[in-house]
Amino acid sequence: QVQLVESGGGLVQAGGSLSLSCAASGRTFSTYTIAWFRQPPGKEREFVARISWGGDSTSYADSVKGRFTISRDNAKNTAYLRMNSLKPEDTAVYYCASPEVAYLTPINVRQFRYWGQGTQVTVSS
Repeated sequence: QVQLVESGGGLVQAGGSLSLSCAASGRTFSTYTIAWFRQPPGKEREFVARISWGGDSTSYADSVKGRFTISRDNAKNTAYLRMNSLKPEDTAVYYCASPEVAYLTPINVRQFRYWGQGTQVTVSS
C-alpha cells in the first residue's frame, strides 16, 4: 500500500523559511514523480512544484519560483520542499502527491493518485 507522509509545517513570520518532508513507502520510490500542492483557506488545491523520478527535472508554479526548491533523496525514499522568503499568501495546507504510473511527469492535480495527509504552513505578517 502506497503511503505518503508529510512533516515540517508550522508557523513562521513573513520572510522566514521552512522545510517540508514527504516520506514515501509501499513501492519503488525512485520510479515515480513527486509533486507538492497546496490548498489555501477557502480555495482550491493548486500546484506548487514537481520533481521527476530521477531528480533531474523540476517545475515550479510562477508564484513560488525563485523562493521554493524541490528535491528528493531516493536512497531515503523522501522528497523535500525548501521554502524561503515566505509570504502570508503562502499560508495553506501543503500536500505531497505521486501519480499511479511510473515515469510520468504530470502537473494536473487529477493526474495524481496518491496523496499525503497534508501539513499546515502558516505565515504571519
